[in-house]
Amino acid sequence: MIEIPSDLHKDLVPLAFLLGDWAGAGVHDFPDAEKCNFGQEVSFSHDGRDFLEYRSHTWVLDNDGNKVRPLESETGYWRIDADRKVEVTMVRDDGVVEIWYGDLAHKKPQIDLVTDAVARTGASRPYTGGKRLYGYVKSDLMWVGEKQTPEVELRPYMSAHLKKVVTPEDVERWAKALPDDMPDDGIAFFK
Repeated sequence: MIEIPSDLHKDLVPLAFLLGDWAGAGVHDFPDAEKCNFGQEVSFSHDGRDFLEYRSHTWVLDNDGNKVRPLESETGYWRIDADRKVEVTMVRDDGVVEIWYGDLAHKKPQIDLVTDAVARTGASRPYTGGKRLYGYVKSDLMWVGEKQTPEVELRPYMSAHLKKVVTPEDVERWAKALPDDMPDDGIAFFK
């Protein structure tokens, strides 16, 4: 269910499907890097201004699904204009700063992004750009990332399937929104 908060900046309504906290798992695979399964927590929030704040933390998972160690973290800001053009500024924990541009698909919650600018600190690994695809599919958030370096052509390196995290406050808000004439047994609801 996509909710549009009453205090969400009007320009961000097309991105409302991203809002909230998400958690899930995915796969990481890139030459000269650790191939692994990873866990991920993502948050998209807003404060009434014309951008979404984005935070992502990933960690390596062992064969039993337990956290082993941090993998990557990134934070940024997402904006969209009247023509459905999306811009993202992002900073990664490995010393990379990126500017991404892309489009929100017509009539579906899907965003294609491509890097426009990349800046790296001396400590960061070689990286020249990337692509990302985000999609809201059957109430889940899915994404795939591609990257390239001077030695490796653009190729997929990470993808994940995330579920919306439901808080007790969400449940309370939904319960208050139920109609007063709900049947006690709930069966009529499914007829």
